[in-house]
Amino acid sequence: MKVIIAGDFAPRARLAKQVEEKRFSEIFHKNILDTIKSADVSFVNFESPVVEDGYTPIPKYGPSLHCTAEAAEAVKFAGFTGVTMANNHILDFGAEGLYKSLECCKFQKLQVVGVGANLKEAEKVLYVNRGGKTLAVINCCEHEFSIATETEAGANPLNPIRQFYAIQEAKKKADYVLVIVHGGHEMFQLPSPRMVETYRFFVDAGADAVVNHHQHCYSGYEKYNGKPIFYGLGNFCFDLEKPVVNSPWNYGFMVEITFEDSINFSFFPYCQYAEKPEVKLLNQNAFDAELNSINTLICDDDKLRKSVETYYEDASSNELSILEPYKGRVLGKLYRMGILPAIVKGKKKQAITNHIMCEAHRDKLQYAITKRGH
Repeated sequence: MKVIIAGDFAPRARLAKQVEEKRFSEIFHKNILDTIKSADVSFVNFESPVVEDGYTPIPKYGPSLHCTAEAAEAVKFAGFTGVTMANNHILDFGAEGLYKSLECCKFQKLQVVGVGANLKEAEKVLYVNRGGKTLAVINCCEHEFSIATETEAGANPLNPIRQFYAIQEAKKKADYVLVIVHGGHEMFQLPSPRMVETYRFFVDAGADAVVNHHQHCYSGYEKYNGKPIFYGLGNFCFDLEKPVVNSPWNYGFMVEITFEDSINFSFFPYCQYAEKPEVKLLNQNAFDAELNSINTLICDDDKLRKSVETYYEDASSNELSILEPYKGRVLGKLYRMGILPAIVKGKKKQAITNHIMCEAHRDKLQYAITKRGH
């Protein structure tokens, strides 16, 4: 069974106009279409909810994405057989946007995984049958503002314990198990040690392949106990209001996994939404040098940890600024430049640290923030 997985599809700017006007052949170069349609099964991440007049964005940190019903038609035109929806934007316009997205994708006869009317529905495994073989697909995402609860619609949250049981159950019903995760640090090409540990755990639990997307740039991969783990695919079709050129944003790859007695894979690198508003395949070896460099770090736990810690150190001022009482871009920038002093320090900083790091305290803090509207 040949399966292709692609990264984020989010109609914005030039792409949004092409989608709304159904100029699909402009979006997908023929070599992209031929590649996708050559697979038995194919998935792309449906990043933006379908929104109609009157839908209201939810309160959240970060941008609220949206698209029109034609987005599902574009995905179908490209040749994809299904979409993953467990991501950080699918609930940007509440349950209405999620349900409309489901309706539009199902109308196009696209299989959907990763969301639902509640947690039980969202974490359902998708079973795909081809040629007498069954593939189980599990889709989840890191915790942002899109997560389903026991009573509310949303995306399937990344929870290694729950995913362990899902993988175990899927192994009983399917020949192969594929786990697709949406997570990682944006515009950073390395997985965190936590990601590596978690995704290797999924393989230990029985997954035959693990694929990650979200970071808006591609990452590397490894074979762990004979099973492939891909740590980032990059954007598939994701334009910006101010387009960039020759940025990591513009490059990604689709991964083709062949599920047989042994698991084999290949890459299809592409450039997307740079000077020209389209996604087009590049030479198959286009990213080899950079991928080899990234993979070397991924396979060396100590080097990976040091590289990620350097990234964390560079990001520390920005992260700590969220805890400070300075409002607005100007004051925030002055704090990050070291001109304004840190207010949160001493015992206050220790208290915050304890509530973030300690599981028991974090449970209470999370409840207070999310349930009581603080």
